[in-house]
Amino acid sequence: MLNPTFVFCVTFFVFLLPGIFSVARAQDAKDVFRVMEYNVENLFDGREDSTKVNSQYSATGEYRWTFSRYWGKLNKVARAIVLSSEEHSDLRLPDLIGLCEVETDSVLFDLTHRSLLRGAGYEYLMTRSPDLRGINVALLYQPMTFRPLCHHSLRIAPPPRHRPTRDILYVAGETLTDTLHIYIIHAPSRRNTEGNTNPYRMAVMERLCGSLDSLRALQPRAKVIVMGDFNAYDGEPPLRRLAAADLADVTAPGRITKHKDVGGTYCFRGVWGSLDHVLVSSALEPRFLQSRVCAPKELLEEDKANGGVRPFRFMRGPLMNGGYSDHLPLMVELRLGGN
Repeated sequence: MLNPTFVFCVTFFVFLLPGIFSVARAQDAKDVFRVMEYNVENLFDGREDSTKVNSQYSATGEYRWTFSRYWGKLNKVARAIVLSSEEHSDLRLPDLIGLCEVETDSVLFDLTHRSLLRGAGYEYLMTRSPDLRGINVALLYQPMTFRPLCHHSLRIAPPPRHRPTRDILYVAGETLTDTLHIYIIHAPSRRNTEGNTNPYRMAVMERLCGSLDSLRALQPRAKVIVMGDFNAYDGEPPLRRLAAADLADVTAPGRITKHKDVGGTYCFRGVWGSLDHVLVSSALEPRFLQSRVCAPKELLEEDKANGGVRPFRFMRGPLMNGGYSDHLPLMVELRLGGN
């Protein structure tokens, strides 16, 4: 059965929007549209919350999450976004940024209005998940190039003996030439053995695919972008499930550009891989131009234990490390417009 909220949302822009929404079409229809995905790793606000298991991220907690550390982390996230954009010759920031591991609305307000990104003009949408640590996902967007039409969260029913996880964020919105449907995911962790956690990740994929079925029932050629931290590597069951649902991973090996010393977005015990992915529907895949792992030197540090380099984290356990995140960002370019 189709979700009533979802039906209203899709019906709004399919049938009603053309008559009531107009936007200046000054931008060339062939302009490049940039999408970034970034797991920023534990962007907490530092306030104690008795309903969440995150007390270590407070001023008196294990990580001594003081005012200065909080603002240091915020500005590192902002700087990582800017540095990743500077790898392009035109220095243009992404139109959309999917973020994983953000805590609250106040964190996103500070990131978009008070950090180094404050002059970029980003607005945001986010989930309010039942995740026990208070972790959420969010979408930053440039209002000049993307106008949200509606959004909602997709709640995941946890399998038996599993704790609640992050909601999926769904956003429908218009660019100057296209309607896009955005899903942002942060699937359950791999911390336990694969046998314990993979079914939970598959439950997230099934919830996503159910929403896609509802969307396609109303708009078969919907232009869809799914991005986030899937906690799954290329070829594993969650990615195979999405491939069967007519989603193409445009950040898969063979399609993505990587730096010489960097083999993905994540490095575990010296072995590189990508837990982060950006996928698009078949209606959008012909618009794909390129994708890359963003790996400016400042986002990397020497891996003394295993050799080579690894993502430069802000905290390493309870110790201040001074970096950014344990993940690297992804950047995808699309050429929108046309049929």
